Amino acid sequence: MRQVSLREFRTRGSKALETVPHGETILLAGQKGPAYFLIPVVGDVILEDKELRRAMARASLRKNWHLAEAVGGSLSDDEIDREISHVRVVRQRRKKK
Repeated sequence: MRQVSLREFRTRGSKALETVPHGETILLAGQKGPAYFLIPVVGDVILEDKELRRAMARASLRKNWHLAEAVGGSLSDDEIDREISHVRVVRQRRKKK
């Protein structure tokens, strides 16, 4: 994986990417650290899209799990069911208005 500065990418665009070998992932980094991945599409675009979305969902779940643990642990199944029921009731009331 190659790293390219955000500033260089912004100012030089495709010229900044010419030194990167074909098919290699690029990490765009700014002053505050890594910011974006540029991932080349190789083969089936639909399959690549599904894999990327799956990876993004996993990352989001990991973040939420860490937040839940920091707040105070886990909920029981009954607590989860009550929370879901409450949200459904609130949504139904909004639809009726």
